[in-house]
Amino acid sequence: MSSALLDQATRIARGFDYPAENVQRGVAEYIKQSNEGLTKEGATLSQIPTFVTAVPNGTEKGLYLAVDLGGTNFRVCSVLLHGDTTFSLTQSKILIPRELMASGTSKDLFLFLARQIEAFLRIHHNEHFEAHQLRRQEGNNEEDMFDLGFTFSFPVRQCGINRGTLIRWTKGFNIPDAVGHDVCALLQAAIDDLNLPVRVAALVNDTVGTLMARSYTSPGKTGTFIAAIFGTGTNGAYLEKTKNITKLQHMKDVHFDDCTGEMIINAEWGSFDNHMSVLPTTVFDDELDADSNNPGVQMFEKRVSGMFLGEILRRALLSLHQNTDLEFFKANKNSKVVLPEGSRLFRQWGLDTSMLSPIEADNSKDLVDVKTALKDHLEIENPSLEECQAVKIIVHAIGKRAARLSAVPLAAILVHTNKLETDDIIDIGVDGSLVEFYPNFEGHIREALREVPQVGVAGDKKIRIGVSKDGSGVGAALIALVANRVDGHLKIPREK
Repeated sequence: MSSALLDQATRIARGFDYPAENVQRGVAEYIKQSNEGLTKEGATLSQIPTFVTAVPNGTEKGLYLAVDLGGTNFRVCSVLLHGDTTFSLTQSKILIPRELMASGTSKDLFLFLARQIEAFLRIHHNEHFEAHQLRRQEGNNEEDMFDLGFTFSFPVRQCGINRGTLIRWTKGFNIPDAVGHDVCALLQAAIDDLNLPVRVAALVNDTVGTLMARSYTSPGKTGTFIAAIFGTGTNGAYLEKTKNITKLQHMKDVHFDDCTGEMIINAEWGSFDNHMSVLPTTVFDDELDADSNNPGVQMFEKRVSGMFLGEILRRALLSLHQNTDLEFFKANKNSKVVLPEGSRLFRQWGLDTSMLSPIEADNSKDLVDVKTALKDHLEIENPSLEECQAVKIIVHAIGKRAARLSAVPLAAILVHTNKLETDDIIDIGVDGSLVEFYPNFEGHIREALREVPQVGVAGDKKIRIGVSKDGSGVGAALIALVANRVDGHLKIPREK
């Protein structure tokens, strides 16, 4: 096998380059689109008001339920807040059947979710559950109710702390009869059908939950300013001055307490630059988008999130395999490689993004982990060292571009809010498999941040990035805790 393969792999990899000047263009465009989203509905960046007007300080206490519909899994948990920045978490995770994600009805999906809540209560809180059943029989319906925070990681138009209509599905979901409906009401109806002791008290986007949870657990008295998810999907939330959210003046039935002068904004940045004015693209991105179930939307997410990186890699590797001038994953006199006809290389969505991390991390001479990943994910036996090197070159390019793109909204928010002009530590809470497991993901983000003139090395030193583990569950519990306390709005002033 000649070096033609590595030359071609390197050419493909160069297509994923995202240099400093492009990062800077991206930041300027993000600021422009985010300002538009603050002034009117229907903008590319939704900039959704959450009606959460403060962040916690670590002293909150209580036992609360939280559920998280965030992608391919549904999580049910109970959270015990100890009031000293610590918490205890009990949880279960259930895979959503694919047929419920795309071809079922909303009633099918939400009844499935309610049944998982019932199973969780029976296993982990059975005494409470049975006591409630007894009281129900006696006609007392309000005793022993669990307040539940519902983390729902899809674009919703929120009109209250526990009300919000679904704008559109993302991340492979497509259940048309749920669009335009209140997702809290849909879940509550399913819960009531099963006679469960649960009240849906708060609707929380997972990124808002991450911000709340990180602020509860963050070291010192620095409140979390931005939260970011880099996992199956990607999104961000941050504290915005309410005076800048001018579209609130034109929204109907909006009431909130503005004593802090701030509100958490759910940016929905997966849809940043859907019209592709500054985002980078390759033929593989274009093909992925055209063959997706939502062409032309979530264009930023399709270049950054775990839902899509494996598919970008699969298409790039398939192009090498189908190149008649190259001997890539083809049996010949020099190669013993066997690529089965049923290999996932030939199947849309056949490659899971989890394959990228061990390949990126493998610095061994013989690329043993790359060979293992090819065998586990693509059923490829005996790949040559050169084939493994080609795979690694492309994986590195795809992962690095995703991380550098991830810096764009972070830098844009810091610049837009003038947060870098203070001497404060800026706390950013992050969650998701990419930022947690992909080698040097944070390092690539920071490198790109330093390339933005308004951030630079000095600004980077003020930024503290911390993983907010189990953020969506704990954050949802924190908002459920306060949702019914003060006129349905959150008031937790942080100590200065």
